[in-house]
Parts: sequence; C-alpha cells; structure tokens
Amino acid sequence: MKIVIGVGNPGARYEVTRHNCGFLAVDHIAHSHDIEVNLKSFDSLFGKGRIGAVPVLLVKPATFMNRSGSAVKQFADYFRIEPSDIIVIHDDIDLPFKTVRLKSGGGHAGHKGLISIVESLDSTEFLRVRIGIGRPPDELTVERYVLDQFSDDETKLLPHILKTADHAVETIITSGIQAAMNQYNERARPEDNESGAPAG
Repeated sequence: MKIVIGVGNPGARYEVTRHNCGFLAVDHIAHSHDIEVNLKSFDSLFGKGRIGAVPVLLVKPATFMNRSGSAVKQFADYFRIEPSDIIVIHDDIDLPFKTVRLKSGGGHAGHKGLISIVESLDSTEFLRVRIGIGRPPDELTVERYVLDQFSDDETKLLPHILKTADHAVETIITSGIQAAMNQYNERARPEDNESGAPAG
C-alpha cells in the first residue's frame, strides 16, 4: 500500500491558495482515479482506492499545515507503512511556478508541513512531489504570499500543473521513484521556464 498525502490548510478561506497545492493535487488524483476522499479519521479526510494494481490511500490532513505530521504518523502506524511508501505533495517556493519535481528523502527547506512530518515520522525518507509556486515579490512576506490566492494567469495554468502532478504520482506508484525522477526531473530545461510552458 502507498499513502499519498497532500498538505494544506482546511477551510474555504485557504481552499485555492498557493500553500494548498497538495490538497488541490489530491483532489485531482481522486477525480482521475475514481477515488472518493470522504472518509474521516486520523484527523484527516481520506479515501481508499487503487492506482494501477496498487492499493492507495489519498489523504488530506484536517489539521493546519504546521501539524500535518500528526495525521501522517497516525496513518503510517495504523497501516504499518514505511516512510519510503509515503508520497507527500506540497508547494515549493524554491521552484519556479509551473514546475513539478520529484524527490526521495532530503531536508525540509523550512516548509512547515514538511518539518512537522519529519518530526512526527522521525525520518526524512518519504517521497516528495514538489509543485513550484515561485518566490514572492519583494513587497510580500513568504507567509503572506503562500496564503494568497493564485493570480488569474496562474489559475489558468493550474489544471495542467495538477495533471502533471497526478501523472507523476501514478508513475511513482506503478514504476518506482527512480523511473519517475528520470522522467519528470530530467524533462525540465532552462528554456522550459523561459517559454512559459508548464514543465511535465
């Protein structure tokens, strides 16, 4: 079994904000794979289904971002899931907007959701799907920027970005993280970002 965790903040106020890329991606995955994310337990909304032949849980922690690890730990303990079988989808200000990158293990780069998950699991060895949101303009703090809604231009590109994240998760689950990283991380070139075409 694999657990796919989208991190974000619950409530209508935060629904379509940059920090909620993880929630938005889980919703897209749920729709494309006919999985209903409507069960409530372990401080989360979640759904059970399959991607390919692999059983999966799609999870949206109902805690706020900085306490995401509590929900992840509860699922991991109950279903006896190793960190390497956990896929966390999150926003990343260190990646340009439109990019999707994959990572196995590593640090948290100050991301509060990742900090909470690392501390709760006592491990960094979970897999990550990083959705780039870019750096804030000089007049905005990081906190304000990530909690703002997407611009109109960004909103138009969101469906393609979420589709890419969906396909990346499917590739991780059906072909393994190395094959997925080879496919999605190597596809990006500097000219991709200059052309305005979404990566992936």
